Amino acid sequence: MADLFQEIKDKLRGANISIVLPEGNDERIIAAALKLQKEGIITPIVIGSEKEVPSNLTVINPETFEEMDELVEAFVERRKGKVTSEEAREILKNVNYFGTMLVYTMRANGLVSGAVHTTAETVRPALQIIKTKPGISKTSGAFLMVKDELRYVFADCAITIAPTSEDLAEIAVESAKTAAAFGIKPKVSMLSFSTKGSAQSKETEKVVQATKLAKQLSPEIAIEGELQFDASIVPAIAAKKAPGAVVQGDANVFVFPSLEAGNIGYKIAERLGGFEAIGPILQGLYAPVNDLSRGCSAEDVYKLSYITAAQALE
Repeated sequence: MADLFQEIKDKLRGANISIVLPEGNDERIIAAALKLQKEGIITPIVIGSEKEVPSNLTVINPETFEEMDELVEAFVERRKGKVTSEEAREILKNVNYFGTMLVYTMRANGLVSGAVHTTAETVRPALQIIKTKPGISKTSGAFLMVKDELRYVFADCAITIAPTSEDLAEIAVESAKTAAAFGIKPKVSMLSFSTKGSAQSKETEKVVQATKLAKQLSPEIAIEGELQFDASIVPAIAAKKAPGAVVQGDANVFVFPSLEAGNIGYKIAERLGGFEAIGPILQGLYAPVNDLSRGCSAEDVYKLSYITAAQALE
């Protein structure tokens, strides 16, 4: 784990990356911001009151922000007439909307929230303001799973409840990009309860079709499916169940067929397998916005800030 974050820090030195932390009224956020500030590799921007945030941190108070008129104007334009200036000014009192606008207007490079707010409260402003990249219909949530020298990406474990074949194909390609950003040469397994037709149902057919679509989207990426987890991770089983597959028991990016499978899967790996789950890392957005668990620690905030900065650098 230390090696991963050392790699990230080495890449970020001198890059002048700033990360917005909207929840400046939470002690975990402040602790993480102080640690980041002390290291001097990325700049934390804390949203809150100057009276409550330590003076050595960069703090922005929405109530006294001198450039609020510019943010209001930019927000009205971005929402394409769906809100008035008065409504925009009221909405931007919400720290997640305010922080997301700082990213959108390039006053910061990324945002980390969710210590106090729900996933929906963190993601909604990003979808309305930053929006997804061209060709991406939905954002998705991946976890970087780390244990000693092992690094895997699990997706979607946070956002898309019942993905279609098209959704799964997008998730596969974006997850491969996430893997590459963190030093993983992606080999993608499209997971199912079937391997290469060992069972047939609408659920397995969805994954078969998703695999075809993903390969069409990015033929340069090693993507294989449908595969059971054992055929994805054990070479001897892959040789029996999926001879000739481009993934031969060496997968490192796992695309789950549904949110329930992904969420259960990453938590099993975390709680029984001893992996550290970093994320969810939101994929497919123009600029990085990432969501914390409300049960997070200051260390979680600190680490996800580095992950977000690494995404911004990419």
